[in-house]
Amino acid sequence: FIFDSFRFIIFVIFGKNNNFVIYGLRFVVCGCFGFYLYFCTLFEETMKKTGLYFGSFNPIHVGHLIIAEYLLEHSDLQELWFVVSPQNPLKKKASLLDDRQRLHLVNLAIGDDLRFRACDIEFSLPKPSYTSYTLQVLREQYPQREFCLIMGEDNLQTFTKWFNYEYILENYELYVYPRPGYDGGDFRNHPHIHLVDAPLMALSSTMIRDNIKNGKSVRYMMPEKVFQYIDQEGFYKNLRLKT
Repeated sequence: FIFDSFRFIIFVIFGKNNNFVIYGLRFVVCGCFGFYLYFCTLFEETMKKTGLYFGSFNPIHVGHLIIAEYLLEHSDLQELWFVVSPQNPLKKKASLLDDRQRLHLVNLAIGDDLRFRACDIEFSLPKPSYTSYTLQVLREQYPQREFCLIMGEDNLQTFTKWFNYEYILENYELYVYPRPGYDGGDFRNHPHIHLVDAPLMALSSTMIRDNIKNGKSVRYMMPEKVFQYIDQEGFYKNLRLKT
């Protein structure tokens, strides 16, 4: 295209009228095709629906990954980001690993699966973190993505306690997966709420931490690389508080 454009300009300057029409048409066709490819790419990126799975992931386990994959396979979501929540400096917990360590565990868990991404956006935002503000920042940074919120029925049932929950409900779609003992409450029939019949997972990070603290095996409760790293670093073995 660049070569043809250069030759077109040369012919215009030097008056080679016998080839003017041919190269002029090639220039126009190539230019239009280039713009077509650009706008197709832009449109495709705009249409990429991205689910945001917030959590402390302390640690991430197979339950998180099963739910994440199920949502991608059984909804119109095209990509899923694990948004790692930071430690609140005013409410530190002895059981909560360092922010970067938990982010590293998420990266170990997802490996080279391009459908997933570990997101540390909240590490650089004011504390405490509010989901409504995080969503606004992500929308500003990635205007060509359509972000959706992923949560369990337990969170949906207490959604009115969230800061600025009305804004979230009005401006974002929510994909909700089952949680034992909850049904989603009054919001389950809202038009922006999508109830996904994902597997009911009783496994929890708290269970894993307690098992490690008590010397029980958790090898198959998390991806192998995550287990190996936790075991190697001795995480959760000396917890004083049961949370």
